[in-house]
Amino acid sequence: MAPDPQCAALNAAKARTGMSYGQIASQIGQSEQHVIDICTGKSKPTTSEFNALARVLNITSALPSDGNHAGA
Repeated sequence: MAPDPQCAALNAAKARTGMSYGQIASQIGQSEQHVIDICTGKSKPTTSEFNALARVLNITSALPSDGNHAGA
């Protein structure tokens, strides 16, 4: 089983939509492993990847301004 996202907002959005990492990956045109790496903080998303994740997961609130989200 893949780990939960590091970001609480991302974790909540993923749970709310009921989407798997594979489903998210398919919708944003990335590999499942890359989506897992982004969501768990192993890789930093590009602006377009971040925007695609937000769109797919229906995240409309502003990005938190803590250390986990700096520069995203």
